[in-house]
Amino acid sequence: MKRGGTIAIALAAGLAAASCQSPAMAESVVATPAAAVQANEAPGAKTAVFAGGCYWGVEAVFSHLKGVSSVVSGFEGGRASDAEYEAVSSGSTGHAEAVRITYDPKVIRYDQLLQVFFGVTADPTQLNRQGPDTGTQYRNAIVPQSKEQVRVTAGYIAQLKALKLWKRPIVTAVEPNKGFYPAADYHQDFMLKNPNHGYIRMWDAPKVAALKATFPQFWKADFTRN
Repeated sequence: MKRGGTIAIALAAGLAAASCQSPAMAESVVATPAAAVQANEAPGAKTAVFAGGCYWGVEAVFSHLKGVSSVVSGFEGGRASDAEYEAVSSGSTGHAEAVRITYDPKVIRYDQLLQVFFGVTADPTQLNRQGPDTGTQYRNAIVPQSKEQVRVTAGYIAQLKALKLWKRPIVTAVEPNKGFYPAADYHQDFMLKNPNHGYIRMWDAPKVAALKATFPQFWKADFTRN
């Protein structure tokens, strides 16, 4: 992973120096509207997969949503054989850092997850990067897990493009579901375990604060543990 600065941290698992450890300014927040095309999913737990730059912050945001029972950091878009942190960090495997969310559609709908994703989680106008983290592994992407999610995703992106809420075009990719591969344990619940980490404080804590302020109807104080 490329770096924008240096912050030393000792992780029990021996985490190598990485771009996720570089302090940066958080993306601008946009009060995205409710979706015109709402999800209609059958009862029971559902999964969603989103990529939005360094997965620590993406995980942290979705871990504070009502109706979410699990958020796993990992990789999407490449092969199982090289879905590993150091390999993905090279930018050559085709993966993106991503999260897999388990949610209850009776409590929070898929279109509402999209609303949060575009509003406070990732800047949809940045191509193959988020903030200081550059490379295809940091692309912002949506990976629908069902035909209904494909339908709702298409509807919401079209809605946002028509509204022109950002000064630059939306470049968020909608990618086929090639599989999701969890990252190592020391990457899971990272913000919960490392609240004073330099990158967390300067990059990810503002995202969580923005979630609480912008979407109080979805906010829960407890962090969803894996």
